[in-house]
Amino acid sequence: MSLELLKQLTETPGVPGREERIREVVRRAMEPLVDEVRTDAMGNLIGFKRGKGEKKLMLDAHIDQIGFLVSFIEDKGFVRFVPLGGFDPRNLMARRAVVHGREDLTGLMVYGGKPVHVQSEEDRRKELKVSDFYIDLGMSKEDVAARVSIGDQITLQQTTIEIGSLITGQALDDRLCVYIMLEALRRAQNAEVDIYAVAAVQEEVGLRGTGPAAYGIDPDIGLALDVTLACDTPGNGDAERIAVLGDGAAIKIMDSSVICNYKMVEFLKRLAEKNGVKYQMEILPRGGTDGAAIQRNRSGVPAGVLSTPIRYVHTTVECAHRDDIEASIVLTARFIESAHEGDFTL
Repeated sequence: MSLELLKQLTETPGVPGREERIREVVRRAMEPLVDEVRTDAMGNLIGFKRGKGEKKLMLDAHIDQIGFLVSFIEDKGFVRFVPLGGFDPRNLMARRAVVHGREDLTGLMVYGGKPVHVQSEEDRRKELKVSDFYIDLGMSKEDVAARVSIGDQITLQQTTIEIGSLITGQALDDRLCVYIMLEALRRAQNAEVDIYAVAAVQEEVGLRGTGPAAYGIDPDIGLALDVTLACDTPGNGDAERIAVLGDGAAIKIMDSSVICNYKMVEFLKRLAEKNGVKYQMEILPRGGTDGAAIQRNRSGVPAGVLSTPIRYVHTTVECAHRDDIEASIVLTARFIESAHEGDFTL
């Protein structure tokens, strides 16, 4: 696996609506793997690889990451912001962040409260809110205003590294699956379907990019690639695990946005078993994926979701197991090769 490419994908900024920098990284990686690449009006990057033209397969992995937009600059130069995507405020304490203004500026994301030394009992019991945080750029308001505008994107600062058998960093949701999609395109052989590989935008704010992409493509089959929760850590019961790191690719049955085509679920299971790919089954009680947007296109599309388990989702230390990444790549590649054989009519 190419850690260099995965690092580039996960460390390039791109919050919902501001995916231009990450889109260019994906474009450069995708162009050698497909026949054509284009960008639609929403900003989705769509790669097309010709098959026999009898069926159209839409693959989807989203390129946006959770982040923030600058909303206000205070008199002392502190930057206020609004979130894009779901953050647990407890994960934002004392972080380094980057404000992507006229230049990339590293700052400190800080909670706007008293230091622990002088907190009252009431202060300690206060519920954290994202709106309580600000970014200190170490500059006067005049210096900040010369470099930063309302609406500039903000991301947290983190590098992607290996620890043991894990890959950890931020934005594995869903740049890891963008990597999986690219690698599966590289490995797939003799696909009969026309392939539309979509690097989708604005998933984290309501699956907004994939719907227009699917409408334009009008696919016969859809497969979304996303991460899922590995709640296999202390503090979670066995029934709450969703998925387990190291137990293979996760074939989604349902989440709160989609009930996957059950014939596709069975097709993916048989395909995994035939090819010796380790897999697990996934039901996610809360959370949505682009599979829902594909499925609801026009008069409906047979759609499934292949998930890669990660721990610590929506933090800067998301992590995935190398074996699960490989399992997802292999199963996606085999699906590309054999999708034309599937009967997904209900």
